[in-house]
Amino acid sequence: MSPQPAPDGRITVAVITRDRPDSLLHTLDALAALPERPPVVVVDNGSEEATREVVRAHPAAVRLIRPGANTGAVGRNLAVREAATPYVAFSDDDSWWEPGSLRRAADLLDACPRLGLVAARTLVGPDRTEDPLNAVLAASPLPFEPDLTGRPVLGFLACACVARRDAFLDAGGYHPLLFFGGEETLLAYDLAAGGWGVTYEPSLTARHAPEPGGREGRSHQVRRNEVLTLVLRRPLPVALRAGARLAACAVSGEPGARRALREVAVRLPAALARRRPLPARVERAARLLDRTGPDDRTAPEAAERRLV
Repeated sequence: MSPQPAPDGRITVAVITRDRPDSLLHTLDALAALPERPPVVVVDNGSEEATREVVRAHPAAVRLIRPGANTGAVGRNLAVREAATPYVAFSDDDSWWEPGSLRRAADLLDACPRLGLVAARTLVGPDRTEDPLNAVLAASPLPFEPDLTGRPVLGFLACACVARRDAFLDAGGYHPLLFFGGEETLLAYDLAAGGWGVTYEPSLTARHAPEPGGREGRSHQVRRNEVLTLVLRRPLPVALRAGARLAACAVSGEPGARRALREVAVRLPAALARRRPLPARVERAARLLDRTGPDDRTAPEAAERRLV
């Protein structure tokens, strides 16, 4: 019998969960079976007792964090702060990593000191269907950078990426104003603004098994957060045009648009108070992606699949 490979002490997996104990158990089992044997930090976003029991009873060493409320994407920030490794991979309670991908990601981050976050190829469901975002990321028009590996992007899937811990913390992690829904774009902006590279590397593979229909309300959150992200980081005319498109959709009665518009209005003063425009070089990259992205930026499918 060949000896098991040694655990890879460079990488922790951060998992956020809320009231999906069966799915969480599958994810923990898959992570525990990885040859890298990574430490796992689970952030419980206000679940019932069944979810906590799954973590407590699991034979693998899993650290549980209970913030006492649903913190949304900010729960990932809590997990990163708890990690004692230089790199952190992210999973949700319905996603996990293929064997060898975490070691490969750590090798890439070791080799590229400016690489702040690397996005993986995502395969969906038991049939291992390509997530449509894979093709979008692979087609990024941003120019290659010689000190980075992979294709530069300004977007990724939160449950299929690996971050350098210092870069993630330097960028501030996920923004509390967004909560959930397309929250990745703002973090990609902030990483790039700090001089960190963000790339897509299809040699890394994450698995995703979303429940049919997904989380309720996510479509309106994506619409809301697209506009808020633009207010927070992009020139105001860009944000105003996106807000006007959303308002037009609300007037025409598109599902979720009115709720998204109301929530933008509620959060707008806080977004303006926290506004920090991108450096010119990052704004140029964002504008390049604007020119090559979907025309209808308020459509939920477009917003969820855009690079920025």
